[in-house]
Amino acid sequence: MSDGRVVLVGAGPGDPELLTLRAVRALQSADVILFDDLVSREVLDFARREARKMLVGKTGYGPSCKQDEINALMVSLAKQGKRVVRLKGGDPLIFGRAGEEIEACSAANIPLEVVPGITAAQGAAAKLAIPLTDRGQARRLQYITGHAKNGALPDDIDWPSLADPTVTTAVYMPAKTLAALVERALSEGLDAATPAVAISRATRHDQQSIAAPICDLPARLRQANLPGPLLVMIGRVLGDAAQAAAPARSYG
Repeated sequence: MSDGRVVLVGAGPGDPELLTLRAVRALQSADVILFDDLVSREVLDFARREARKMLVGKTGYGPSCKQDEINALMVSLAKQGKRVVRLKGGDPLIFGRAGEEIEACSAANIPLEVVPGITAAQGAAAKLAIPLTDRGQARRLQYITGHAKNGALPDDIDWPSLADPTVTTAVYMPAKTLAALVERALSEGLDAATPAVAISRATRHDQQSIAAPICDLPARLRQANLPGPLLVMIGRVLGDAAQAAAPARSYG
């Protein structure tokens, strides 16, 4: 019987030192690594030298492999007896399409393991020393995606939840839809003065951030033209910490 298997590994938001020990062990025992374009290339330095490394795309808005193609390749390699690592930026279980890949492996009776990673919101907040929750200001933390399958603003966002002054919201991949999201959120009751921070390339040596009231953030981002990947965090808990994040500040 083939001993092929698949491990979904979270590569974290970029800084290779944020990899878990289990992630490193998986990379060092892999025969094949299927990695997304958002994965920091420094992370691949931890891979076994003999491992075959295959870029399978999944860029935000540019050309990329279709998910069905990735699923088929992953299953095919595992059926050949390969130890396959499916390497994803951040955490594979947070906006990483892990469910579709888990289902594909289950349908093909391929053994599968999931190795969690630090998600972008955690890494960005740590880099900026910004709390995501606070006993007096934020009782809840929520992650939402900035775009639907068609690239547009999702039509099923829980707007009252986003407008709740005691919640901290992390918006993933909002580069193309932030202006529309903010306009709708303000109309649904979000305070225009709510502190917000946009973070580009979280935790990497070239991380940049812009802090502004949420009503001003889309215009500030258009002026700055920050590179992706982009994350936006919204919430009064950001407060003074968000203001301390200088416009377009770079971290080396």
